[in-house]
Amino acid sequence: MESPVNEGNPPAEGFNLEGSDAKAIEIADNVMEAMGGRNAWDNTHIIGWNFFGRRHLIWNKQTGDVRIDVPQDTAVYLLNIKDGSAKVKFKGEEITDPDSLSVYQQKGKGMWINDSYWLVMPFKLKDSGVTLEYLGEDTTQTGAKADVLKLTFEAVGNTPDNMYKVWVDQSDNLVKQWAYYARYDQESPNAVWPWDNYQTYGQIKLSADRSDDRGPKMVKVYDSLPQTVFDSFAASEYVQL
Repeated sequence: MESPVNEGNPPAEGFNLEGSDAKAIEIADNVMEAMGGRNAWDNTHIIGWNFFGRRHLIWNKQTGDVRIDVPQDTAVYLLNIKDGSAKVKFKGEEITDPDSLSVYQQKGKGMWINDSYWLVMPFKLKDSGVTLEYLGEDTTQTGAKADVLKLTFEAVGNTPDNMYKVWVDQSDNLVKQWAYYARYDQESPNAVWPWDNYQTYGQIKLSADRSDDRGPKMVKVYDSLPQTVFDSFAASEYVQL
């Protein structure tokens, strides 16, 4: 059966359309709509959040600029994930050696990949390199009836061998639980976490301050911020630690 293409929520280039289940794709489209819709997601400008209390990120979706403050390392990463440019200060000293800067740029990008996935994963169900499989109905750990999707990856991110299962609540089409597998061929997950406490930020819904006290906190969505937030190492009033 040919997988459908939703013109209102087209897959990213490189999404495995042929290898994904039609029902799984339909559920992914329903999730996007429940989260605020594709237009709202595409038009969201800047998202800021604290990750596990370890660091604070500010991401300009439109320009690719990312600021990451890591207090334990006295570090600030100023990156652009679209063009690969970076300025980094570590242990209070700016990194100027090109080879060292390249290493820190990759480290900062890896933090952004991981931390943003914890916050915006439901918007990325049809991302490049993703294959979606429908696994059937189940209940979450809190007893909600849900459809379960499996996400596997090919040649994307820092850990393409990962696999996730997500439970989509049948009552509101929101992801309410996810399971993490370090490898796609594992029988049992490394961990299962709730994905709850949805709030509206700007025009989109996000899950933060979750019931297990893990993941993203202090989420804010901005229409604009001064460019110095992304260009200057100086402490920003928008950084929440």
